[in-house]
Amino acid sequence: MTYAVGVDLGGTKTAAGVVSSDGSVLFSATVPTLNRSGGDAILDATAALVSSLIGRAQAEGLAVSGVGVGSAGVIDAGRGVVVSATDAILGWAGTELTAGLAHRLGLAPEAVRAVNDVHAHALGEAWAGAAAGTASSLLVAFGTGVGGSFVLGGQPVLGHRYAGGHVGHFASPYAFHEGTAVPCVCGGAGHVEAIASGPAIRETYLRLGGTAQAADARAVFALAGTSDPAAIKAVGIGAGAAGQAVGGLANILDPEVVVVSGGLSDAGAPWWRPMERALRPELLPALAGLPVLPAKLGNAAAMVGAARLVLASPS
Repeated sequence: MTYAVGVDLGGTKTAAGVVSSDGSVLFSATVPTLNRSGGDAILDATAALVSSLIGRAQAEGLAVSGVGVGSAGVIDAGRGVVVSATDAILGWAGTELTAGLAHRLGLAPEAVRAVNDVHAHALGEAWAGAAAGTASSLLVAFGTGVGGSFVLGGQPVLGHRYAGGHVGHFASPYAFHEGTAVPCVCGGAGHVEAIASGPAIRETYLRLGGTAQAADARAVFALAGTSDPAAIKAVGIGAGAAGQAVGGLANILDPEVVVVSGGLSDAGAPWWRPMERALRPELLPALAGLPVLPAKLGNAAAMVGAARLVLASPS
């Protein structure tokens, strides 16, 4: 059996684990992402985390073949470079991610590979999670933002400019308030993420007259559970926008299965039911029986998918 380290490098924390060739995470560790300190500091901390895991693996007689990284930002997977990133990680854009890690770890350049974190998440679910054994799968994640990835033949479709998967940034008829498109964090307006993300559900609740004491989407869900009408409506709007978006994407891509992930899907029936009620009417008749499944791997998905990048060539 072969082993690799999979890294999930996000805006607030970086998790890494030793993953076996059957997709099992043997052990893992997490450190804060130094998101105000620049690319070199982040690479230093990530290399230290990975090195500690490789050392532990070696102590247990396990040979690590390489390191895969799922990172926030648009990642040029061919060159291993961060093309662009939001201010969630200052100074991350332009970072030579794979070369920098390989140098710090003393590994050959080809032993380190990287993709965007949502692509890694989707690859993990396609390999060892909810979509295991399928020829194609669409993963859409609803949480702080909205992201996605289409995995075809064991490989995430990255796009010509490596920006594929930004499924939160197309128009949604839900993303309007009193006739005006709701602003989106990308600088546009009227997009899926502007109405279907966790922060967007809170903003919708406030626009509907809800109390400012609701600090986040979790608080809005709790208020919906107490029959707060504005909270119930805000959750319904966000979930409906999510479902319609997923249905439209499914019509375009015709995946074998859809996997829905992220913090909002973890809310269970109060979000899932209105999401799927909006999704099903969007589907073309040929897709009427499309399986729509919750993600299976949880927080380990991106680590598993990142490790898959170096464990074996996708079949």
